[in-house]
Amino acid sequence: MADGGLLIGTFIGLCGLGMIGCLFLPERHVPFSLAWTGSLASLVAIWIGGDAFFVGATFHLPLWTLPDLTLLSLGIDRLSGLFVLIAGIVSLAASVFSAAYLRRYLGRYSLRSFGIFYHILIASIVLVLLADEVVTFLIAWELMAIFSYLLVNFEHEHEEATQAGFLMLGMSEAGLTMVLIAFLLMAAPAGSLSFAALRTASAHFGGLLRWAIFLLSFIGFGVKAGLVPLNSWLPRAHPAAPADVSALLSGSILNLGLYGILRVNVSLMFMPSVGSGIVIMVVGAATALVGILYASTADDLKAVLAHSSIENIGIITTGFGAGFIFIGCHAHTAAAVAFAAAFYQMLNHSVYKTLLFLGAGGIDFQVGTRSLDRLGGLIRSMPWTAVTFLIGALSIAAIPPFNGFVSEWLTLQSLLLSAALPWTGIKIVFAVCGAILALTAALAVTCFVKLFGMGFLGMSRSAEAAHAAEAPLPIIAPLSVLALMCVVLGVTPTYVIPMLNRVVAPLVGASASNALVPPFFNGSPEHSKLPAQFVLDFHDIGAQVGQGELPGRGLVVLHRGGKANPVVFAMSTSYMAAVLVLILLAVYVFFRLILVRKRSVERRTVWDGGIQKLLPEMTYTATGFSNPVRVVFEATFKPTVAQYTKETVGTHFREAIHRTRQEDHVIDRFLLNRVTRRARLLADGLARIHHGQLNVYAAYGLLALLGVLIFAALTTFIHLPHF
Repeated sequence: MADGGLLIGTFIGLCGLGMIGCLFLPERHVPFSLAWTGSLASLVAIWIGGDAFFVGATFHLPLWTLPDLTLLSLGIDRLSGLFVLIAGIVSLAASVFSAAYLRRYLGRYSLRSFGIFYHILIASIVLVLLADEVVTFLIAWELMAIFSYLLVNFEHEHEEATQAGFLMLGMSEAGLTMVLIAFLLMAAPAGSLSFAALRTASAHFGGLLRWAIFLLSFIGFGVKAGLVPLNSWLPRAHPAAPADVSALLSGSILNLGLYGILRVNVSLMFMPSVGSGIVIMVVGAATALVGILYASTADDLKAVLAHSSIENIGIITTGFGAGFIFIGCHAHTAAAVAFAAAFYQMLNHSVYKTLLFLGAGGIDFQVGTRSLDRLGGLIRSMPWTAVTFLIGALSIAAIPPFNGFVSEWLTLQSLLLSAALPWTGIKIVFAVCGAILALTAALAVTCFVKLFGMGFLGMSRSAEAAHAAEAPLPIIAPLSVLALMCVVLGVTPTYVIPMLNRVVAPLVGASASNALVPPFFNGSPEHSKLPAQFVLDFHDIGAQVGQGELPGRGLVVLHRGGKANPVVFAMSTSYMAAVLVLILLAVYVFFRLILVRKRSVERRTVWDGGIQKLLPEMTYTATGFSNPVRVVFEATFKPTVAQYTKETVGTHFREAIHRTRQEDHVIDRFLLNRVTRRARLLADGLARIHHGQLNVYAAYGLLALLGVLIFAALTTFIHLPHF
């Protein structure tokens, strides 16, 4: 266990050193310098987070006193340790990736500015998570918001980048205002801005005050998390930002919104209740469905991933909402399962979404386009990128035995635990949200089949894709490590869940390990506590395979119910992966080494219906692949045809039809556009009073004075208190 102050000082020092290096080195050396200092700072962040998360090395570090306000301080516990650990992993991968990727901007944009902004951003992300009182938290949050805006707006010559940056900054500031009000409501009765004082005072908060703080913090932090209906900035900002910044946004910064919700409503003010849980779960389910619908129909590679980030944040939020409801119903074991599933999903999403965004950046770096309709065939020219991207796509589509399957499966199973709750209305809410998540999971498979199939398989649909080459090592290396993490996190859930339980148990008051990982291995100290017949039944089907060679409780994830229903759900991706490898090996041996061993292979041109040559224009595109989803959910998308033209290109009634469709996002259509129209009407009305006539302006002053006098007279005669 290292000294917390020394580690934080080292982390800040490395970020400062990186800024100095980017400022004074020639621009051509900035990518290399950023990669080194950013990676070293990220490794220290991983050390800080890992020390708290794995070992429980918490600390409180006072900085300096602001007179008559507060003592600025930093601290860490296991909750913030998990988030710091994830942030360090994401920034480490992004930093290594930047060594090659940033070379594309040489001579076009200032890499010195990028390097300075980048180091401040990763420092502010960690400081948000380490803040131990309100002032430091808000300062770090504001730095994170400003410098993420500057990095999203890095390619400022493109109008879409500038618009996306301003939208993100404006919505972030609005959310921060609500968070500030929530903190002030907490600090007023506490008489202090330290988190410890807020935690102590929150025990005496009334119900109305609790709900006000919950709604303000949930909405304010929900903006940064990308929750519906406050997520319109996210699908615009991610495609506009450089790929390494997109990875930080999706893999790390979105998590800050979730962290804020949990820190305020679970750690500082214990607000889990049925009502707040329903709000969180319904918003999460709606967010997941809206995100995957637009991801399934988008053509831009990064736009697909951005909308998918909304979907995944929705799944995570749904899990936390279920945990809130279970706590409100005093079902703490079920709450532990839901929270463990949500944290698992958050960890997995950060890993595979960082992989996919960096992979998309590698494709853009080598090919020069992100349009799925113009890609294709990249598996031949970029095989290593294709393999790592395939692992990320399988993971995010929740295909076993990869990591996304485990956490999404656990989330759905945690919703099924609502069958034990006593209220029918709550069961209906769980059923509807569960059905939405099931639909979301199915659409996610469709979405990422399209993404990989249209991007990497088939024939190239553009000259750029046809002449692509494999990405350089600084891009391939982080992709490979992240792909390996997707596999490891997928096949070792019985080791990941006990680690996450170190965060879950203090928050919920119940053990996720005991609920989900029975000690089937004889070497486990708690093995003797299992019913003998239960152990025998599962040992007969192989639950003890691996004991003696492997440590831990076992390799089976299983939740047991009561006596009438001893097994609620069970699975093992560890055994699943082993069986899958054996099946693939057996198939390879049979077909390659036995069946065709003495047969020659002759390659000929495939008959293609008499067509002399198959052109790229004749092949299936990503737009065509996603058209069934667009048709089925037409009521949601409601596209408008912005352009429709016919052009005669030959004789015999042969025509080329050009149709451009423009979609109005469902959130914009039902909420934001209406608010905008009413705001403009109000502004137009107020504008009419600014007509430049001096006499009328004097009349306004007289009327205002008359109103004040009338109000003063009324308060005198009816004895109202003066303000």
